[in-house]
Amino acid sequence: MNAFEDWNQKIKKTFNATSTEEVLTLTEAGNLLGLSKDQMKVYVDKHGLTKMPIMRSVHRYLLLKSEIDRIVG
Repeated sequence: MNAFEDWNQKIKKTFNATSTEEVLTLTEAGNLLGLSKDQMKVYVDKHGLTKMPIMRSVHRYLLLKSEIDRIVG
């Protein structure tokens, strides 16, 4: 039986395999900043972070790891 893999993680893995830019999910980025997923959504909008849209969904996106690293570092 196949192990369950979160849809966001599948998209992230595919994106990272085909791009030179590494990305994080909202949850992963929020964990690095000590924020919940909902708080992270507000933070992204307030600070104008780059959203990497995921096709087929207006409300799903990935974040650039480099931007999060600059904030954390």
